[in-house]
Amino acid sequence: MTKKTAVFCLFILFLITPLFAEEPVLTEEITAEKPAPTEELAAAGEPAAIEEIAGEEPAIIEEIAAEEPAVTEEIIAAEEPAAQAELAAAEEADAEAGEPALSEEKELAFIDDLDDVDYFFFEAPPLVIESAPFLGTRSFEDLFPNLTRAQRTAARSEKGLRFSFEKVGSPMLVPNPASGIDLLKSVMAKRPSHIVEALVLVPYSGRELDMLDVYNALGRIGNLKDHSVPLNGRNFTVFPETTRLESARNRRDIPDPLPANDLPFSETMFLRFKDATIGDIFIRGDMSISMYGLTYSMTNFRDVRYSIIPIMRAERVSIIIYVEPVKEGMLIYSLSGFYLPGIIANSANLSPSIDRRISVLLNWIKDGLIKQASVAAER
Repeated sequence: MTKKTAVFCLFILFLITPLFAEEPVLTEEITAEKPAPTEELAAAGEPAAIEEIAGEEPAIIEEIAAEEPAVTEEIIAAEEPAAQAELAAAEEADAEAGEPALSEEKELAFIDDLDDVDYFFFEAPPLVIESAPFLGTRSFEDLFPNLTRAQRTAARSEKGLRFSFEKVGSPMLVPNPASGIDLLKSVMAKRPSHIVEALVLVPYSGRELDMLDVYNALGRIGNLKDHSVPLNGRNFTVFPETTRLESARNRRDIPDPLPANDLPFSETMFLRFKDATIGDIFIRGDMSISMYGLTYSMTNFRDVRYSIIPIMRAERVSIIIYVEPVKEGMLIYSLSGFYLPGIIANSANLSPSIDRRISVLLNWIKDGLIKQASVAAER
C-alpha cells in the first residue's frame, strides 16, 4: 500500500465513524441536568422547605373551595331581588291586561286537574253507542224490504213463511242490514247441519202490544204442552210436558212466575221439554231486550238422547226467536239450527220432524200474544 492510498483510507474512515456513533437521549440529559425541586432541596439539606411546599397545595385548594360558595351566594343574593321585582311587575301587567297571574294559572291548572276524572283514574276505552237508523215504530217493509208480494201474504197467514236448508245452502229471509237484526251469525257459530227459518206477522186484534206484553207472553212456558200439530190425519202433541227448572244443576220443576210489571233487561231460565219421540230435552233460555224488540235464544245444555243413543251433543241446538212490535202487528222472526251426525241425518228425512217442532214454538208465541192482547184489553 502506498502512502497516498493509506491517507485516502484514513480519510474515508474519518467520514464514516460519526454515522455509527450512538446519539445521546435528550430526555435522559434533561432529566439528569434538571433534578426535581424536592431532590434539590433534599440535596441542600432543607427538609422544612419540602414540608412547606407539600403543605401549601391543600391549603390553596381549600381556600379556593371556600371562596367559590361565597361568590355564588353573593351573585344569587344580588339577582333574587331583581328577579322577584321583575316577576311582580309582570304579574301586575298581566292583571291590568285581564290575564291571570302565573300563580293563579298554576292554581287553575290544578283545579282543572281535579275536575278531570282521568287525572285520578285510568282512561277506559270509549263506549260506542250506535244510533238507531229508524225513529219510532218500524214497519214490516222497513225490516224485510226484499220480500215479494206473495211472500208478504204468506207471512201474514196462520202458518207464516217458512224455509229450510242445509249447511251448504243460503237463507231466503234476510233482514235489512240497517235494522240491526242478525240471527244468522249466532246460529251458524254452532256449525249446524240443518237450518230452519220462519217469519210470521200477527195482526193486532185490539190495542198495540209493547215489549212488556211480549215478555209476559213468552213467560208462559207451561202453555207449550197445549199445542199440537196435524200428523197423519190427527193432532199430534209434540211436547206433552213443558216446565221451568230451578237451575241447570238442580233440575227440579218450578211453576211459571206471575206476569211482570217491569221489563227486565235480560234473563236466563232453564227448561225441560219432554219430547213425545225423543224424551227429555234440557234447554237454557236467554232473553235479552234490544232497542226495538226482544230476542229469545234457546240451546240444549245437556246431550239429547234417543233411548241410550246420543243424537245431539250439548250446545248443538240453537233456536233464536226475535219478536218486535211493528206498525202492522207483531213480527216474529225465527232462525233455528240443529247439528245431526251424518249417519243419523242420512238415515231419514228429518226436516219435517224439525219443522213440526218449530211450528209448535211459533204457535205458542202467537197464542201467547193474542191472549196477552185480550188481557191488556180488559184492564
